[in-house]
Amino acid sequence: MSSSGKATHTATSKAPRKNSIPADDVQDFRLRLKEVLAERDDEGRMWSASKWGVYAFYDYDKEPIYVGQTNEQLRVRVQRHLTNQRTDAVAMRILDVFEVAEIEIWPLWDLATSGAGDPRARERLDAAEYTAYLKAIAESRFKAILNEKIPPVSEPIALPPSLRRSLINAKLRSERGHPDIRIARRAETISRLAAVARERGEVSEGLRRVLVIQAVRLAYLSAERLAFVEGRSTPDPAAINIERLIGSVMYEHSAPADDDLDVADDSL
Repeated sequence: MSSSGKATHTATSKAPRKNSIPADDVQDFRLRLKEVLAERDDEGRMWSASKWGVYAFYDYDKEPIYVGQTNEQLRVRVQRHLTNQRTDAVAMRILDVFEVAEIEIWPLWDLATSGAGDPRARERLDAAEYTAYLKAIAESRFKAILNEKIPPVSEPIALPPSLRRSLINAKLRSERGHPDIRIARRAETISRLAAVARERGEVSEGLRRVLVIQAVRLAYLSAERLAFVEGRSTPDPAAINIERLIGSVMYEHSAPADDDLDVADDSL
């Protein structure tokens, strides 16, 4: 993947500002993220300021790739994912931040006064996440996304109004969006994820499921590129039967060993 930035170091009288250190493409992405997270709704509320809420990430093809929940604040949780601060999905190489091109957030304002231990609030949060997850599965070409842990099965609810925005400008799309760059990046992501499985040995079934889904995404992107250079029509995603490869993605096939890590506690 190409990236730009000032690589030459010269003596300075003081240390540079931390936000000036990342490469230009990373700075552009983070600036746009900051702008999106500062947007306000018709009532003047900052969308991302909601303590309780659900979020989703989409790739360069508008393909949903990840859904999560939080009861600490949407802004905090999303930034942890997308600025490479520690979250389980990033640390385990499940989610590649450079694949994220769009974000959607659903703030649950009705839970604003609820405490983290409120069982009714938690039940509503789980239901909202599962509903957003089902929506993502339905919109996915492969009928699967990159969640290591499938959200708790819940009765679907009507989701509140959401904010969906692009996180990339034309420059970023040119730098990161080229199919050959994306293929190489996705192959690297799979390699890193496989290395995690190999080095840790005892990893969740969900992580191994994500490894298959990433391989499917790589296979399709590569096939799509091949069809383009050969002048053929775009291949049919239905040629890949995800359920035959990994089973149902509507529920966990075995009880998870750990609690859901898409909440306030990020310890691992």
